Amino acid sequence: MKKNLVILGGGESGVGAALLGKHLGYNVFLSDKGELKDKYRNKLIENEIYFEEETHTLSKILNADLVIKSPGIPNSAPIIQQIHEKNIQIISEVEFASQYTDAKIIAITGSNGKTTTATLVYQILKDAGCKVALAGNIGNSFAELVVKNTYEYYVLEISSFQLDDVVSFKPYIAILLNITPDHLDQYDYKLERYARSKFRITENQSEEDYFVYNFDDDNVLELIKDINTKAKKVPYSMSENVNEGSFADDEKVTMNFPDHVELPVSEFSLKGKHNISNTMAAATVANILKIRKETIKRSLYDFRAVEHRLEFVLKVGGVEFINDSKATNVNAVYYALESMNRDTVWIVGGVDKGNDYSELLPLVKKKVKAIVCLGVDNEKIIKAFGDFIPNIAEATNMKDAVRKAYVFSNKGDTVLLSPACASYDLFESYEDRGNQFKKEVKQL
Repeated sequence: MKKNLVILGGGESGVGAALLGKHLGYNVFLSDKGELKDKYRNKLIENEIYFEEETHTLSKILNADLVIKSPGIPNSAPIIQQIHEKNIQIISEVEFASQYTDAKIIAITGSNGKTTTATLVYQILKDAGCKVALAGNIGNSFAELVVKNTYEYYVLEISSFQLDDVVSFKPYIAILLNITPDHLDQYDYKLERYARSKFRITENQSEEDYFVYNFDDDNVLELIKDINTKAKKVPYSMSENVNEGSFADDEKVTMNFPDHVELPVSEFSLKGKHNISNTMAAATVANILKIRKETIKRSLYDFRAVEHRLEFVLKVGGVEFINDSKATNVNAVYYALESMNRDTVWIVGGVDKGNDYSELLPLVKKKVKAIVCLGVDNEKIIKAFGDFIPNIAEATNMKDAVRKAYVFSNKGDTVLLSPACASYDLFESYEDRGNQFKKEVKQL
């Protein structure tokens, strides 16, 4: 008898999971409380998968043998509580897909730098001639790619929400980049709960697997003492020459495991301390996989920044415009401001996730000449910086924000969109926010 598979959420991951479920012979039903995008609705219709939108039919959902939920649905949602009461298992799309592939999985998590590092790893493997796919939290559904089953490697960007619903997920190489306050509204405002969620990336690894981690991150180092991973631990650091790991100083990255490889930092395409750290993490993975040194070097030197992450847009009237829409937490903004070398007009704001802006204050005092708050509720930002930055304006749409920022700026300045917040008060996503920014800059 066919088992009933219910998918909650009809975005990229949900529709991908539905396609894999259909391929495996499940009775699949997809339910989304919102309206589906046309491309996803059409895909479900083409593949004859039953679905509903703008409602949840409880009787159909609670008839499931297995539920796969979108990472965007919080565990506190009433529908999730009702599923738990019926003792129906809930897993993530990443968990589901990983059960049906023999390919090697390289999984990357962390509060910041996931997309850049995952894309770097993917690029190195692609340049080395490997059959590799990039998926997870970065655009493509892992589950849909597993249906095709043509890859040797999957490079996955994994969020804490996806890791919350794993059971047996077991990457060959797991990478933990950093742990800083983010999404704390979903973790009872407790950093340790959020951090332990990140560490789930290594909990099922065996002695044959590798756990690559940031030796410079205090939160990572504190929790790694309590985590009983069986994987081979491979640290990387910019402060200490670690044994059986990787180390970067101002001149070069030195990898000591498994092979000794040196790479000159001056030739990396990505600049800034955080990007050297991300590049080192990616190179460490490539070294574990025994990719040739020359291939690693070429990939790292030719790499171009990820869209919406410190992306140069245009220079208008001598003013540089930088799109960092993907910076949805304070730590990501810290890295962005740290890399600014001109007077900066900062566009910030959106849906606050429990931000503490105090750690940004020294950098803001040093680098920021004006602030444009882009959000429905900007009170917290104004309170944090109003006594130190005389020029603060508010905007509730991107056109207004860009124009106000341009008025504040002079020739030689930078306008930086680096919101520190989620986007869904005014935009569909951080991509939508970044794309609107680029559009409005081009219309100045």
